[in-house]
Amino acid sequence: MKRMTATDNMIRAACASEAEALSELAFCSKAYWGYSQTFMEACRDELIYTPDQIASASLRFAVAEIHGARLGFYALEQLSSSEVELIALFVRPGAIGKGYGRALMEHALREAAAMGATSLIIQSDPNAERFYRAAGGRRIGRRESESIRGRYLPVLEIDLAATTDLSLHD
Repeated sequence: MKRMTATDNMIRAACASEAEALSELAFCSKAYWGYSQTFMEACRDELIYTPDQIASASLRFAVAEIHGARLGFYALEQLSSSEVELIALFVRPGAIGKGYGRALMEHALREAAAMGATSLIIQSDPNAERFYRAAGGRRIGRRESESIRGRYLPVLEIDLAATTDLSLHD
């Protein structure tokens, strides 16, 4: 199957009315990694997105959609004039490995740069760290999970100022 690129699919701004659908997509995407039901329930609140969040001026949500099917989404939060955090990037399980995550990441990198950021911060699920490293991320530390005490998650940074080509390569 042909790998997708940002020009092959449609990435658009999310609508507040999509909050429930995006929350469900995030939950299904997280579950893809084989986490237990107990673990997933502990994470549920962290994976819920509200209409107010999607409509917020401080957050930017974007959705990858083809023929009316939501295949993934991301969310960015402006932390400072030079720093943006990728607070979500999820792909529907059936679409994982088909280039949609890469297309969303490319779009997020361009959007963060357009927001004036020189640095993109990412708190990664351990299973996604390799993906973010392939996007140019370097590990700068770790943070305790908001959902599970004692679980620490990798934190990565992409230096947008040093990135001349914001497209990802295999």
